[in-house]
Amino acid sequence: MLTFIIKRIVSGITVLIAISCATFFLLYYSGSNIARNILGEYATPDQIVAKEHELGLDRPIIVQFGEWATRAVSGNLGISWFTSQGVAESLLTRLPVTLTLLIVAIICIATFATVIGIAAAVKRGWIDRVVQVGAVLGEAIPSFVLGIIFVTIFAINLGWFPATSSIQPGSTGSAWVLSLALPAIALVVNGLTSTAQQIRSAVIAQLEKDYVRTLRSRGIPETIVLFKHVLRSAAPAGLTVLSLHFIGMLGGVVIIEQIFALPGMGALAVQSTVLGDTPLVMGVVIYTVIIVIIVNLLVDLANGWLNPKVRVS
Repeated sequence: MLTFIIKRIVSGITVLIAISCATFFLLYYSGSNIARNILGEYATPDQIVAKEHELGLDRPIIVQFGEWATRAVSGNLGISWFTSQGVAESLLTRLPVTLTLLIVAIICIATFATVIGIAAAVKRGWIDRVVQVGAVLGEAIPSFVLGIIFVTIFAINLGWFPATSSIQPGSTGSAWVLSLALPAIALVVNGLTSTAQQIRSAVIAQLEKDYVRTLRSRGIPETIVLFKHVLRSAAPAGLTVLSLHFIGMLGGVVIIEQIFALPGMGALAVQSTVLGDTPLVMGVVIYTVIIVIIVNLLVDLANGWLNPKVRVS
């Protein structure tokens, strides 16, 4: 198991380095005039040259990346060029909002998709048909479209929920639930239907295996066969789909936070990218990739625990 974990960590670090290099070089060659963006359209050429020298933009890109990477390895992600605030400080202020939204959404998807998927696989009939149709509709409708529809109907027209949310750490009570409800549901719908479909298919495949017939022939209760044996064998497929949805939601949350005016990582990523704030963009990318690596590692560990063949492969 230790070798299995080390391989996954090394793989994750390799991905982090590759994405960091690609992002930094893409930002450098984006053509954005950072100094003019900071100083304004009335800045003189001398002021722009001085600002570029101050930020180190007049040096070769390899030198710039080397200095950034050296600081990043030691945990120093630099200072925002536009706000003069520490990048790590800015990200840690926004991160709880995004993580709260994502964690609530993934817990809802995992819980309801498991119940619905098992019910569709065992009961079949109309539940099975509803799950299959829902999976198609869920894949066809993007989360940001649902977000706009929810805001229009339930926030603006009906007034049941706030049109703009403000999920802050430590917030409690009905205000917190109401602020979280619409953006979370917009993220959940797509993942819920497709995950339920995957769990349904995996459970059906396991129910048709010989070992299930053997367990039933020995008189083992159906609930034990289903929840102790079948669900454990079907879980890796569901976990893999959940991890993919979590990664997909990291991208979708960028637009959802814009729609609901949530002060999270997504909103910060959009603002910093538009401005060309390289230290802040790189910080967002690093934090996002680390989250993805951790989620993938946890899913791999769970799959390895559920199925020893995964560790061998």
